[in-house]
Amino acid sequence: MTTLNVNGKQVSVDVEDDMPLLWVLRDELGLTGTKYSCGVAACGACTVLVDGQPMRSCVMPASAMTGSKITTIEGLSADGKSHPVQKAWVQLQVPQCGFCQSGMIMAAAALLEQNRQPSDEDINAAMTNICRCGTYARVREAIHHATRSV
Repeated sequence: MTTLNVNGKQVSVDVEDDMPLLWVLRDELGLTGTKYSCGVAACGACTVLVDGQPMRSCVMPASAMTGSKITTIEGLSADGKSHPVQKAWVQLQVPQCGFCQSGMIMAAAALLEQNRQPSDEDINAAMTNICRCGTYARVREAIHHATRSV
């Protein structure tokens, strides 16, 4: 049995120690906003925040997350209000297919928590997520837009 703090709630799951956090979130807890894509921590579609830091959940064993605060895309706006990054994404129509966007939003939220006025270089360094549609310019613009609301 593994106990996790997910989106501010303590949850216990009976899973194998090596089960990746991604599958615990999706299959055990029904939090399907976190996406599976590459399975090797290369693309970032599975990005969640662990103690405020972006982390690729597809390779992180859930058992290693005991005692950490995990935030998923569902928890980013748990108070019923969209996060400034989510609002910027909608206002600027960032996604095309949208598959990578929950991971992108989580990475952007973590960046703005650490740096409220990031430069283009800061954004480029922090946003290591892969977008097959190539929305990188819109992602950068949305992050700058969100700085006005953070």
